[in-house]
Amino acid sequence: METIQKHKYFIVESTVLPEIYLKVAEAKRLLETGEERTVNAAARRTGISRSAFYKYKDAIRPFQDMMRGHIVTIQVLLRNETGALSSVLNLLADRGVNVLTINQSIPGGGAAAVTLGLETGGVAGELEELLAVLRQEREVIRCEVLAA
Repeated sequence: METIQKHKYFIVESTVLPEIYLKVAEAKRLLETGEERTVNAAARRTGISRSAFYKYKDAIRPFQDMMRGHIVTIQVLLRNETGALSSVLNLLADRGVNVLTINQSIPGGGAAAVTLGLETGGVAGELEELLAVLRQEREVIRCEVLAA
């Protein structure tokens, strides 16, 4: 009996990826921005074959593209201070993030973990930028993406 393999997704630091994936991602960027008009031209410019482009094009996508119109789940570890969660929610709202779910643990050790389900279609900028802004908030101890 043949088993059906489901797709699995990973967030991987680009420096550990084989070069072909990075070149395919660059070729896709060239096409999306209009810097190159054809797959052949984009492949040639990045030094890959068209067949390599077609083989891997659906398997790689920049992380920031994952946030466009998608649901992202993040976890934020907040200091146990009055208004900490409100501050984070206001920051997200100011940047066009639609908060879908909030799950906060009971604070312990001076901090509380908050898991947020976010719809990111209205966000200007990249997810990395949003996370960097969150991490700079005094109330935020740690912030990370759980799923995208």
